[in-house]
Amino acid sequence: MAQCKAQEFPYTLTMHIPFPTPHLASTASRTLAVDAELSPLVQRSFELTSTWPSPPTGSEKSVLQVKYAATTNRMLRVAVNGFIESVGVVIGAMKELDVDVLYEPVREGLEGVQGLDANKVG
Repeated sequence: MAQCKAQEFPYTLTMHIPFPTPHLASTASRTLAVDAELSPLVQRSFELTSTWPSPPTGSEKSVLQVKYAATTNRMLRVAVNGFIESVGVVIGAMKELDVDVLYEPVREGLEGVQGLDANKVG
């Protein structure tokens, strides 16, 4: 988020969305960042952090921190509502497509996965 004056964007919200792994947090961040805010009256930024509210030393960054700033409370509410819907879609897709990643350690290799170039893995 570009530096903004508090007078121009006085309404702010910071969300912390935990994920089971840093990989899933990074995937969510990259997926959600594709859609820019539609209004110039709202600013948003993403950052991967260790834990919320305070990170222990040496921990992995598996929490997606999202900061919003808006000119009015209504603009903030509308932007955040739309974002929460998008987060739900992303998490739903992760649950459907990566069940083993979300709930259990991966036990099998990637050999034979359709569309995977084994020379580029690893």
